[in-house]
Amino acid sequence: MTPPAKVTARKPVVLIAEELSAATIEALGPDFEIRTCDGADRADLLAAITDVAALLVRSATKVDAEALAAARQLKVVARAGVGLDNVDVKAATQAGVMVVNAPQSNVVSAAEHAIGLLLAVARHIPAADASLRAGEWKRSRFTGVELSGKTLGVLGLGRIGVLVAQRLAAFGMNVVAYDPYVQPGRAAQMGVRLVPLDELLTASDVITVHLPKTPETLGILGEAELGKVKPGMIIINAARGGIIDEHALYVALKEGQVAAAGIDVFVSEPCIDSALFELDNVVVTPHLGASTQEAQEKAGISVAKSVRLALAGELVPDAVNVQGGVIAEDVRPGIPLAEKLGRIFTALAGEVALQMDVEVRGEITDYDVKVLELAALKGAFGAVVEDQVSYVNVPLLAAERGLEVRLLTDPDSPDFRNLVTLRGTLADGRQISVGGTLVGPKHVERLVEVEGFDIEIELTEHMAVLKYVDRPGIVGVMGRILGEAGINIAGMQVSRDRRGGKALVAMTVDSAIPQAALDEIARAIDAEGARAIDLVD
Repeated sequence: MTPPAKVTARKPVVLIAEELSAATIEALGPDFEIRTCDGADRADLLAAITDVAALLVRSATKVDAEALAAARQLKVVARAGVGLDNVDVKAATQAGVMVVNAPQSNVVSAAEHAIGLLLAVARHIPAADASLRAGEWKRSRFTGVELSGKTLGVLGLGRIGVLVAQRLAAFGMNVVAYDPYVQPGRAAQMGVRLVPLDELLTASDVITVHLPKTPETLGILGEAELGKVKPGMIIINAARGGIIDEHALYVALKEGQVAAAGIDVFVSEPCIDSALFELDNVVVTPHLGASTQEAQEKAGISVAKSVRLALAGELVPDAVNVQGGVIAEDVRPGIPLAEKLGRIFTALAGEVALQMDVEVRGEITDYDVKVLELAALKGAFGAVVEDQVSYVNVPLLAAERGLEVRLLTDPDSPDFRNLVTLRGTLADGRQISVGGTLVGPKHVERLVEVEGFDIEIELTEHMAVLKYVDRPGIVGVMGRILGEAGINIAGMQVSRDRRGGKALVAMTVDSAIPQAALDEIARAIDAEGARAIDLVD
């Protein structure tokens, strides 16, 4: 007889919608099916995205609610760059799709481009180049200005703004900055003086913009603000289009209030027609801030690593729509434990709780353990909602179903090095609790408490928990019924509150217990509660 053909599991599909570096493909590795499409072509994108697990884009692909709805298996959108103007993060969060970017990838390139624009503007380099190529030798026409001794106003003291400030301080510039989210002491350590926006406008010889595009920053440099600037100043924007009002800037340049500008970004992109293009005192580039080989390669490698983590079910440090922050190595092994405890909790409860406390005790409380709360919620909702449950959307699911969650931490853990316990209240007032820990260098997951009963049993794929009145012969009855059903018991632990009182048995089995067999056991031993628990999807 010919043996049956071996079925090979299908690799997750990763769709690359824009040109990325070869290093990106290499960083993804051999575990995925790689496809490509033209993300700027709407029809091509919507047709290609239907069965993909991950989507990699740059800035031309619009990932909105329509695209997310078409991508029924999508788990992660990765933007190979910093800005997320083209990704609807809110819609992705509601769909349970993780959004990641590469926040550190282009900071050096963007800073250097802003400085390049400034030097080009201050010394009329593009215009002088064009004039010379046209056969003219007009040195006096292109007399520029020195930067040394001038005041630089940095609008936004984030990663890129800091790099620009540091580099231009080396040019001999005096640096002031406006950023309401930066402490003066931190700015002072960098040799930067924080000032109000109005003071920055009136004191600066050069203003360089490094703000994110938000409702608060949109149009922050408008007609009124440009009317306050020092006459003859230079303005640079290599951040985001729309932060400077383009019409107001055109008027200020035309009237001489602003001497010159270097602009890399525009309100609407691609932009090939703007009134700013008419002016000789403006240097423009087509959004080149991140367009270096180094930045593109760093961005691609960064998001490729994030995609691998996301598709492996792990949290990603660069995810923009996941709570929890950076995960310490000592905390990471507890994530699958907390998720399994969440699944056990819901299996015991039989419903979604009204309130849940996620208690974390022990040495790991020295770190941020918010991720363990997310993992517990993910496990708790995984088997009770039809939608995809992820670290991204589970806080929304909890809020929508009225589950109040608290994260409680305590460095004192008398019985175990670290302990995670879920405690909750159900609609009928019942209290449910389940606790677990990790044992040894291999981080073996163990269940150590169920509804107040102390036990210690390894977590496995298939388990069962039963409560009953303590009396002889119960273990034999359970073993007989499971044996008749072809279910092998791998491990068992019995705990009781007193002799002849209430007892609880937790067991691990080699295969899932049929509901009929569980019901038969419950009837035979008059169980107060009998739950089969499967910790696999």
